[in-house]
Amino acid sequence: MLTSDFDYELPAASIAQEAAPRGESRLLVLDREGPDRHAHVRDLPRLLRPGDLLVLNDTRVIPARLFGRRPGWTGRMELLLVERLSEREWDALVKPGRRAKPGTVIQVDEDLTAEVILKREDGRHLLRFSEPVEPHLERLGHVPLPPYIRRPDTEEDRERYQTVYARSPGAVAAPTAGLHFTEGLLAEIGVAGIEIARVTLHVGIGTFKPVKAERVEDHRMESERYEIGEEAAAAIRQTRERGGRIVAVGTTVVRTLESAAIAGGGEVLAGAGSTGIFITPGFQFQVVNVLLTNFHLPRSTLLMLVSAFAGRERILAAYDEAIREGYRFYSYGDAMLVERRLTRATRLASTAAP
Repeated sequence: MLTSDFDYELPAASIAQEAAPRGESRLLVLDREGPDRHAHVRDLPRLLRPGDLLVLNDTRVIPARLFGRRPGWTGRMELLLVERLSEREWDALVKPGRRAKPGTVIQVDEDLTAEVILKREDGRHLLRFSEPVEPHLERLGHVPLPPYIRRPDTEEDRERYQTVYARSPGAVAAPTAGLHFTEGLLAEIGVAGIEIARVTLHVGIGTFKPVKAERVEDHRMESERYEIGEEAAAAIRQTRERGGRIVAVGTTVVRTLESAAIAGGGEVLAGAGSTGIFITPGFQFQVVNVLLTNFHLPRSTLLMLVSAFAGRERILAAYDEAIREGYRFYSYGDAMLVERRLTRATRLASTAAP
């Protein structure tokens, strides 16, 4: 499978630079024709079915981007915190990397410095801060907006680049399909007979990592931490037993549930783990039936996941339609609602089941 098979042309004007009000984004519904095909996220209570289970990712984005100065150099250094390793040590990306040799001390604030301990083969840097950095993040940290949003972050982004149900700090990127929901919309979904469960996957920098390999199978995913509580695991099991659909809000939920199912022999069990799952066409889904997702970058692992879920040709045709219809793309853009297309093997297994 070639990475170029997942390419498409997107006008720069289609990349959303600002977020629409929550719930007001457009929604392309793939298995419908007529006016319902082009709906809005606020229509979800009538587009989903009573008995469905809507699964959310409640990770919370930390203000992980910091800026500092290196003594003796007039330029600015940028630090993107990636993973906490100990009380004062973090894996991070540092720009410009050539200025961040081991032993370099970066002055972040009057009372906070970061020393570069080593540069890893994957381009990350091990940083040791002069004191725990977390208490400083709300004051000094910036929202880690994706690189295709070509503007500085604002105070509004602190609220908008966060789901209304974010709970567990640890992500450096938002689970963007969840950015569309309001508390009111979630309440309406509940009234419509649709249950809601929450899992956690801390989104890492791998979500922006380009696929540089010519062949898809040569790409390696970044590992991400996830956790599924007892309540969520029970809700998933009960929904599946009664024949309800599992509706994943975003690719992060898909990766969480399908990784847990692989680990649990087909069952989603409560617990914590780490996943580097790479879902591409041919993957056998075990849990997720419906996916709410934004529109993703060309050649990205996220586009490959959605193509695995619904068919590559079908998804690329839908992307072409969305571009023609003026949909807004990427993190602050519009969304799609897609029901999984069953493979022949899955249909046969379903038909043979008692």
